[in-house]
Amino acid sequence: MKEDFLKYQAQTSPHPLAITISKAKGSYIYDDKGKAYLDFVAGVSANSLGHGHPKVKKAIKKQLDLYTHVMVYGEFIQKPQVALTKLLAKHLPACLQTTYLTNSGTEATEGALKLAKRITGRTEIIAAKMGYHGNTQGAMSVCGNEEQNRAFRPLIPNSKFIAFNNEADLDKITSKTAGVILETIQGGAGFIVPKNNYLKKVKERCQKVGALLILDEIQTGFGRTGKLFGFENYNVIPDILVVGKGLGGGMPIGAFIASQEYMSLLSHHPKLGHITTFGGHPVIAAAAYATLKQIIKPKLLTSVKENEDIIRTLLIHPEIKEIRGIGMMLVLIVKDADFASKVILTCLDRGLILFWLLFEGNAIRITPPLNISKDDLKKGCQTLISVIDELS
Repeated sequence: MKEDFLKYQAQTSPHPLAITISKAKGSYIYDDKGKAYLDFVAGVSANSLGHGHPKVKKAIKKQLDLYTHVMVYGEFIQKPQVALTKLLAKHLPACLQTTYLTNSGTEATEGALKLAKRITGRTEIIAAKMGYHGNTQGAMSVCGNEEQNRAFRPLIPNSKFIAFNNEADLDKITSKTAGVILETIQGGAGFIVPKNNYLKKVKERCQKVGALLILDEIQTGFGRTGKLFGFENYNVIPDILVVGKGLGGGMPIGAFIASQEYMSLLSHHPKLGHITTFGGHPVIAAAAYATLKQIIKPKLLTSVKENEDIIRTLLIHPEIKEIRGIGMMLVLIVKDADFASKVILTCLDRGLILFWLLFEGNAIRITPPLNISKDDLKKGCQTLISVIDELS
């Protein structure tokens, strides 16, 4: 199968990990030889409840027996979509009540950028250097990494960049700016958290010049930081919220969320302002609803902060220069990219799945399922420390 995988399936890197998967359950993934791997990555923050959560599986099976795709998004009333968007609204501020469901985070980014232009009548979008919002051409236009972008230019014009956490750059947000799109915590850049009320100051600048603040919570959303949404940690509310990954319980989903007044603008002048055939697919919406119902339980959100404390307590080593992030969105910073890769690959061999970040080579990603057991969390940390000791 590996030979066919490399021959027939398009690859995204020269050296994929290429484990042949037979099954996955809870916090473990199993290969075709029966070897168990403790998952400290959760599908890059997507499998919030681990693999095969019984409530999510039950919701999927129940919906499969009723109907799957019946009509292009937004035409027929479908209970899974309505239930999911209503539950989201219940747990969001009053200005974020209407949700447009998409197939992925990057599609949600596209919709959010279009909406900001439609609301303001402006064309300039400001984003952060080293930000990441997806890999379609519109989303890449607001990703501030030229090494990633240069092979695909020209991208969408009127995209400008500021440095994350640099307040001096806020003057670049002007009356020409339609929207400012930022990750609540910068992911690919190294899990960089906002400092000194930075996001609040960005919002204040946007309000002053009539621009909109778009927060990308594709990674930080749905309990990953110990709050249901990452922006709850920083005393700020975006005008448009972008989500994905962790909402789906392992199924592909994204969404952008705004006020009903704003979102209604996509229905006229022109009508069909944003279209998706499969967005809000009823099976996936049912899975997302079941996932969200589990995540909003106080006990789960409390455990995220407890698990962060366990990780920070156990992962102390001279080779670990820093642990960045919050909640279960953490990254170890080590001396160099070569050492990070050796640790990741050796841990994989020992049955522990870790991963890299997009733009920070010295990083080792730790984003386990939110409901990982304390014993498995400690076991993974012990494996990681023993590998670092061995390679030091």
